[in-house]
Amino acid sequence: MKGNIAEKIKMTSLDDLLGVTSAVSSTAPISSASENKVVSLPLELLHEFDGHPFRVLDDEKMAETVDSIREHGILMPGIVRPDGAGGYEIIAGHRRHHAAGLAGLTEMPVIVKDLSDEEATVIMVDSNIQREDLLPSERAKAYRMKYDALKQMGAGTGARNDEILAKQSGESRNTIQRYIRLTYLTPELLQMVDAGRLPKNTASELSYLKAKEQEQLLAVMEALKCIPSGEQAQRLKEYSKNKTLSQEVMQLLLERKTNDAKVSLKEKDIRKYFPESYTGEQIEKIIYRLLQEWQEKEGNTL
Repeated sequence: MKGNIAEKIKMTSLDDLLGVTSAVSSTAPISSASENKVVSLPLELLHEFDGHPFRVLDDEKMAETVDSIREHGILMPGIVRPDGAGGYEIIAGHRRHHAAGLAGLTEMPVIVKDLSDEEATVIMVDSNIQREDLLPSERAKAYRMKYDALKQMGAGTGARNDEILAKQSGESRNTIQRYIRLTYLTPELLQMVDAGRLPKNTASELSYLKAKEQEQLLAVMEALKCIPSGEQAQRLKEYSKNKTLSQEVMQLLLERKTNDAKVSLKEKDIRKYFPESYTGEQIEKIIYRLLQEWQEKEGNTL
């Protein structure tokens, strides 16, 4: 696409963004003259967008779409781009493509566009992101894909890409950032977010842990049968940042939540054992280290 990319991204109308000038169906061979017009293409020539993050499910909504297509046909054309191998990559219309096959159709109406990877990604995300049934993982991956695409395109006029995303999606910038952080979780932890077992805010903090640390944490969580609180997640993040996070530290932190015996340590009582110049973080590290040494000496198990 030619012209100012930043201006194109700000358009709210998909037709404006695509420059659609006609809605005349055609089965003629695709050429530059037919771009921006609706044509009919065989379903077998259309394939999924690379990295498409959104589910296409055979659920009740899909059944309703199939029934509608059988009765009225496909009222809104999909958007595709040539893949260079004689086929076409679907930019928008994955669910319609699937439903058309279930309805017994062999073709579907589409608009063929010559789009860069980044332009195609922006359109793909924008055409799906407003769906109400999206999982947190789907929304996270979509925001990450669009964020990376905007970065590659150099879109915006000095605004941060997460600010652009926030303005276009109606979310706050912090919300966008937290969603993008979810893409750094291991698959197992991300599945827990989708299942509602792990709060998104807590998960975004845990995403800063290295992959191996996340795997160790998952094992500790399963052993203790608990989920970290937001405060615990922040502490785990800090220990990881300082390269002092171990599985033993994870156990000590998380067992506070599962141990029925409540222990209350007053700061003024603890500080008398340490120099006045020591920070709270320094004191905490020493206490954990001493507890680990005690555990190893006594042979206790967590």
